[in-house]
Amino acid sequence: MNATVAGTLRRSPQRLAADPSRVVTMLFVPGQEGLNREEPRTKAVVARILALDDDEVERSLDDVSARFAYRHRDLTDTFRRHADELAERLDPRFELSERRRLLLGATFTNEYAIEGAALCNPSMVAHPDQVGVPAGSLRFVMSVRAIGEGHRSSIEFRTGVVDGRGRVHIELAPPFATRGATEAVPLEAAVFRSELRRLRRDGESADYVLDALGERFSVTELEQRLGRLQGQLATHRHDGSIISLMRGIAERSYAVRFPAETSLAERVLMPAMGAERNGMEDARFVRFEHEDRSVSYFATYTAYDGVDVAQQLLETTDFRVFTSSPVVGLEASKGLALFPRRIGGRFAALSRSDHETNTVVFSDDLRRWEAAEPYQVPTRTWEVLQLGNCGSPIETDAGWLALTHGVGPMRTYRIGAVLLDLEDPTRVIGQLSEPLLSPAPDEQDGYVPNVVYSCGSLAHAGTLVLPYGIGDSAIGVATLSLPALVDTLTAG
Repeated sequence: MNATVAGTLRRSPQRLAADPSRVVTMLFVPGQEGLNREEPRTKAVVARILALDDDEVERSLDDVSARFAYRHRDLTDTFRRHADELAERLDPRFELSERRRLLLGATFTNEYAIEGAALCNPSMVAHPDQVGVPAGSLRFVMSVRAIGEGHRSSIEFRTGVVDGRGRVHIELAPPFATRGATEAVPLEAAVFRSELRRLRRDGESADYVLDALGERFSVTELEQRLGRLQGQLATHRHDGSIISLMRGIAERSYAVRFPAETSLAERVLMPAMGAERNGMEDARFVRFEHEDRSVSYFATYTAYDGVDVAQQLLETTDFRVFTSSPVVGLEASKGLALFPRRIGGRFAALSRSDHETNTVVFSDDLRRWEAAEPYQVPTRTWEVLQLGNCGSPIETDAGWLALTHGVGPMRTYRIGAVLLDLEDPTRVIGQLSEPLLSPAPDEQDGYVPNVVYSCGSLAHAGTLVLPYGIGDSAIGVATLSLPALVDTLTAG
């Protein structure tokens, strides 16, 4: 790496470490926890709660409240909702007192430490609200990958400020972590057709369902049509599997809404459907400016079900209401990163569809992508195993600055950089011959050792702000001169 660039790189002393006290509540069903699942023991547990005398109910609920109420925004409301989940198990002739109902809900509630195992792989974008920020400074949102029990990943957020001199301050996380409520969204026939075509399941049965539904339809309408197909299994071979497949595609479109009183850094996006049951990994957020100058925030992330990976697209304007939908067309792979605007009237994204080469893809639809064009192949020792991107490109006058990651001996991850042509991002203007960032001696150890990895950086006031995961265990921030880096890339 050029000595001028190396001399400007600074690691911030502030680091974020996984905090096992950051917890959310989840419905707990005895017998369904862990890997060795068995028949739920709900009925027997409900019977035991109903058999308790009133004094025991009072003592137990007081104990639960004393130990857990301060860790959650509204624990009482959570207990009520979880008790409602058990309504069908209760004898309608038996009238529960409010206290017994709350204890019943508490019994079927557990805490999940969203950062219990690790915290890593951040991305950073300008905050949608810049009110009250000092002149010359920029408020940002940083997404982080939180890993909990069972290596299950969620998406969290932190906020902070970059001042006019490029100094970064990340604000402390709020005392609560809060999940949002999941909602249904309209479904798009084009997404179904593209994914079924990729899987080679676009045939008569799929057409029977989709042709009758139009371009957009609801989950209820889809289920009604699938029900009619189900009734014709005798004349349609393999309809059982296509029904399951189409339900799986439908499940991948949903919305999440957070209460207005929650702060942005309090909100946690947790797995909400089957394709992401084992995690929502490595969200790459980008502030996207539309042709009419309106702004949306998009993020692609990897949905992991424990066996297969799939790409999902998040969209929001306020970080309070999010929609998630499937990204289809490309072979499943990690690391789709959107450009922050259209290029030549089309959406563009960095990708790695062959698992080792950096590529660019174009599309007229954010949810459907096809052929990828390579722009960078592994050539150097520090990237000999594979290449990938480190988030969305940053637009400069000289070209698109794309940070990359390379994997070399001892599965060491390092961060590099390339500069791509503004009009044709498949054309490389320059690339660093040496890594921009490598694991320092105190960054080698962690949940996954020898890794520095980012999902998105931010430019402000001539400074490139690079948040990065350290060994999948902590998050650091490096800053460097953006002009010096661009000058090095254009010279090389």
